[in-house]
Amino acid sequence: MSGQERFDRLRLIRSPRIGPVSYRQLLARFGSAAEALRAIPMLAARGGGQARVADAAAIEREIAATRAIGARYLLMGDADYPALLAEMEGAPPALIVRGDAAIAGRPCIAMVGARNASGAACRFARILAQQLGDRGAVVVSGLARGIDTEAHRGSIDSGTIGVIASGIDIGFPPENAVLQEDVAQRGLLVTEHPPGTQPLARHFPARNRIIAGLALGTVVVEAAPKSGSLITARLATEAGREVMAVPGSPLDPRAQGCNLLIREGATLVQNADDILEAVGGLDPRMVRQGSFDFIGQHVSSDVADTDRAAVIALLGPVAVAVDEIIRLSGLSPAIVQTVLLELELAGGLERQAGGRVSFVS
Repeated sequence: MSGQERFDRLRLIRSPRIGPVSYRQLLARFGSAAEALRAIPMLAARGGGQARVADAAAIEREIAATRAIGARYLLMGDADYPALLAEMEGAPPALIVRGDAAIAGRPCIAMVGARNASGAACRFARILAQQLGDRGAVVVSGLARGIDTEAHRGSIDSGTIGVIASGIDIGFPPENAVLQEDVAQRGLLVTEHPPGTQPLARHFPARNRIIAGLALGTVVVEAAPKSGSLITARLATEAGREVMAVPGSPLDPRAQGCNLLIREGATLVQNADDILEAVGGLDPRMVRQGSFDFIGQHVSSDVADTDRAAVIALLGPVAVAVDEIIRLSGLSPAIVQTVLLELELAGGLERQAGGRVSFVS
């Protein structure tokens, strides 16, 4: 990949309304990021709106800021882009990292849990992470308070990956700034956001998909129902990865999420051997494969007005699976994906987890 193509790809993913799916579709259809950037206004116009591309000068400033703090980019397609993450639908086209990217190529286990975790759960998470590291696994977590913190502390000597929801130069939460720097120095620190990005609430579910995507499986140590940890577990399930949970007392609300996961089919684990046994039996064919080439085959250059209207008629404020739109419309995947791409670039379509789409509310 030439330096100019790398620059253009970063500019493409930084352009408004371009997400991982539309990024892949555009590259597959037009062959290069430069051609995709030129085509965006035309495609948005077909979708009934307007679109602009990221300013080249802004991308130059971002690259300079990234280099100034000792970080670098991993673009999808690079040899050291994490292979398991690349297989995940919605994988970020561009990562910014500090540390040793090679450790992402070792067997990785995600460990997540409550921010307000109990003392017993924190101690257990730290010991469990240390046991995993002693057995050659890399622990992935989100550098949050509670379970995440202890997971990193337990695995810092053997290999740990911290995924953050801010720019790589922003320490969050503040009390973990030293730990975050330690992870960057001795392990791997990962984000998809440009330097200076603050950790907004909407960034955390996106961060969770990276945590799940980097790992063979996700283990939840302690979590309440409807917590961010359960979001990570759901994303792991959707990606075909193993989901595991540590059981807890039914009297503790912080254990209800784990107990619920086990009741719904998650693997009950009590030690590192249980975890490694669970992921060791994972058939690689069960892991959802990345859709870079697959999506590209489903983009068409021409769509009839009647076909476009048929797809739009099936959309609404409630999310519907793209496969269902294809089935109900009777149209080819190429035509349906093209209409959805045009609507997304025009600002009228929102993509959601699980390959679902809806009109922007």
